[in-house]
Amino acid sequence: MTVGDLLKEQGDRLRLELLSGEKALSRKISGADLNRPGLALSGFLDLFRAERVQVFGAGEQAYCAKAEAKKLADALSAMLSSADLPCVIVTHNAAIPAALAQACKKHGVPLLRSGYDTTTLTGELSEALEARLAPTTTVHGVLVDVYGLGVLIQGDAAIGKSECALELLKRGHILVADDAVQVQHRRGGVLRGSCPEPLRNHMEIRGLGIIDVKLLFGIGAILDRTRIELAIKLEQWNEAAAVDRTGLENRKLSILEVEIPLIRIPVSPGRNLAVLIEVAALNQRLRSQGYFSAETFNKRLIERMNAKERG
Repeated sequence: MTVGDLLKEQGDRLRLELLSGEKALSRKISGADLNRPGLALSGFLDLFRAERVQVFGAGEQAYCAKAEAKKLADALSAMLSSADLPCVIVTHNAAIPAALAQACKKHGVPLLRSGYDTTTLTGELSEALEARLAPTTTVHGVLVDVYGLGVLIQGDAAIGKSECALELLKRGHILVADDAVQVQHRRGGVLRGSCPEPLRNHMEIRGLGIIDVKLLFGIGAILDRTRIELAIKLEQWNEAAAVDRTGLENRKLSILEVEIPLIRIPVSPGRNLAVLIEVAALNQRLRSQGYFSAETFNKRLIERMNAKERG
């Protein structure tokens, strides 16, 4: 992402205006973290994060107004000399310190000003940059919000993923994406799923074709994005295959180096998959709160067997 992209995509929303550096809008923004120069303005450049967007808030502006001119000019020149530095943003719609304006022009650094206060700008800008720069991939499957839990349903073609999601919709749950799920790795090991724009609000049901979920079920049946916290893999029933009967197996699915719980559900005639997924989502909510039904049952059973042996 370049500084020019930032202005084009977020300029109006973040109330940004470009004051100088039009020829350097191709400078790269490589991360969502921002930097408040702070000590760097006094000349202390150890651990100075030049690769981040530099935000001059009220504190930095006050320091520039009172600092000794020569010392400030030297510090700003040293800060802005890095080719990796994307841009400088001054908040509060404040007047630009003369030394900062001169240093930006000298080193060809884009100088921007925002009408927002520093807290608002840093929060909104960090969120926008993270959404734009987070590692992203697309996986095959259906993403449904079940009882507030993002459930990714996967399986072989024609196994019934979309039909299962349709039944969940009828039971009051919310569709996020069908067929293709766009996944972002957000800060803190969070996977956030959404639907690519051409497919949004639509599902493909074999025999029916493409349906518009928003028109059929209403605005409450769709959701732009949700956190993915559980994966369900639908598999054809095979009597010879081993099936987890206790729930003690701890399977994981890795997406973008983040692991989420994985449950394999055999598909056979007469099984109500929607109900099974509802129960799986509720059980996962219990597990996230520290209660493991299968482990608790297993522990009680072992204690009972040991008691009988002692008796």
